[in-house]
Amino acid sequence: MSRPDHRQPPQMRPVELAVGVSRWAEGSCEITVGDTQVLCLASIEESVPPFRRETGLGWVPAEYDMLPRATSERRQRTGRSGKPDARALEISRLVGRSLRSVVDFAALGSRTITVDCDVLQADGGTRTASITGAYVALVEALKTLQARRLFAKLPVRDSVAAVSVGVLGNDELLDLCYAEDHRAAVDMNVVMTGRLRLVEIQGTAEERPFSREQLNRLLDLAEQGIRELTALQQTALA
Repeated sequence: MSRPDHRQPPQMRPVELAVGVSRWAEGSCEITVGDTQVLCLASIEESVPPFRRETGLGWVPAEYDMLPRATSERRQRTGRSGKPDARALEISRLVGRSLRSVVDFAALGSRTITVDCDVLQADGGTRTASITGAYVALVEALKTLQARRLFAKLPVRDSVAAVSVGVLGNDELLDLCYAEDHRAAVDMNVVMTGRLRLVEIQGTAEERPFSREQLNRLLDLAEQGIRELTALQQTALA
């Protein structure tokens, strides 16, 4: 099968990670994956939510949203309808869980780092790009604290990134663009650490069930993508 952008099935789209793109945020990263662009900004607060008070532990939440013209048709801004955006809330929680899986909260101390992920342009994989870019923005913010000598070692145990895999026709694909994603028989998002430990798997059979053997092959394909993304993260943060 020929992919829309002429990639091979196990090939990622071109990925770029630009750090220091915000004047004000303590950590920032703009990630581009093919035609998908996400701006990730990390903000430090010297306080924690009520459930973290008097524990000495920090907190890392995330918020995700899409600009009105991130897609082919204008969408209403979140909150204008008076109803919560269930998709944005679900992805916000996913990004937060992914980041928290690698943070040493005791070392972070009683402070909060919030990472905002805003999709500037969407062409599939916005949640996976958000996780990958959010980690870079988070580490940039932690470097700001480290420069103030608040800790000697960055309070992260590992890196974290995410990628999509799926099945379209007879092909198992890595990093689906939108044209592939909305037609895929199997669509899966995989979150992994740099040491290739699983954080979360979101997999759905859209047309027919898939086998355990196919799941294993898709996870192997995702692992290949995570290795590539982890190397790019390390280069961007060097």
